[in-house]
Amino acid sequence: MTTFEFSGEIWYWRGPAPFHFVTVPEEVCAVLRDAAPAISYGWGMIPATVRVGGTSRDTALWPKDGRYIVPIRADTRRAENLDVGDVASVCLEVACEGPLR
Repeated sequence: MTTFEFSGEIWYWRGPAPFHFVTVPEEVCAVLRDAAPAISYGWGMIPATVRVGGTSRDTALWPKDGRYIVPIRADTRRAENLDVGDVASVCLEVACEGPLR
């Protein structure tokens, strides 16, 4: 596992599947883009374990506009008392063979 920690603002996407997200910082996205061919399961999705505060979930990072976004489920937002516009501290674990660079 490779771990990344960052903070980001929670935003809402109405898209075809409405959801709340945090955008992954560009420097982490660059590392993930390089590793994506080996760790993506299709459509650019990257499996990951995400911890926001004390709440941890298995999910997948979504590619969007050249970056990755982390879905933040409703139960996680409730448990951590977070809403749109709040800044969330995110710990992201990505399975890989060896460390990502």
